[in-house]
Amino acid sequence: MTDAADAAAPDPASMRQQYRTEGLAETDLADTPVEQFARWFKQAATEAHLFEPNAMVVSTADAEGRPSSRTVLLKQFDERGFVFYTNYDSRKARDLAQNPYVCLLFPWHPMGRQVIVTGLARRTGRDETAAYFRTRPHGSQLGAWASAQSSVIDTRDQVDTAYAELAARYPEGAQVPVPPNWGGFRVAPETIEFWQGRENRLHDRLRYVTEADGSWRVERLSP
Repeated sequence: MTDAADAAAPDPASMRQQYRTEGLAETDLADTPVEQFARWFKQAATEAHLFEPNAMVVSTADAEGRPSSRTVLLKQFDERGFVFYTNYDSRKARDLAQNPYVCLLFPWHPMGRQVIVTGLARRTGRDETAAYFRTRPHGSQLGAWASAQSSVIDTRDQVDTAYAELAARYPEGAQVPVPPNWGGFRVAPETIEFWQGRENRLHDRLRYVTEADGSWRVERLSP
């Protein structure tokens, strides 16, 4: 029998961390939010050595406004936007077909930082999708075929059996075709917020907002 003390969960209300990092001033920022993101992303990956610094929470909403979130890996970013790949029959893809507005959150907690992106998601072209698909490990290519993402299944065996059949059909070294219902989304940012934790919960929050002419303005948000 499990001991009652062992079974008790920690009290989240008592969990507190004091952020003692340096602040973020307007004069610290790059000219564009993508340049600023590149700076922080490099620090997260090469200085802080965070586990999967390209992991981001993708939040979508369906046509009725009901939200859902999941963690997805960023695979490319530039001035055009932030790119991730998925099954186009997945819940997030179905949401985006009805409501293309999306929010991306990079939770770099060990650094006391977050980056929050809001914008419009559009599908990448098939040539771009195919080029990325060819860079994926062989097993991941097979997995894109084996999983009908977000669909209800009876057992895990269904997925494992489908994968085994695909592995027999396309052994290591064979070219795996790109699934027709799989591809990328590029999120063109409308706002990008850089959140830096500070002491006493008085965090620094600087947000780039796109203007009609394509330029960016920076605004400071109260913590």
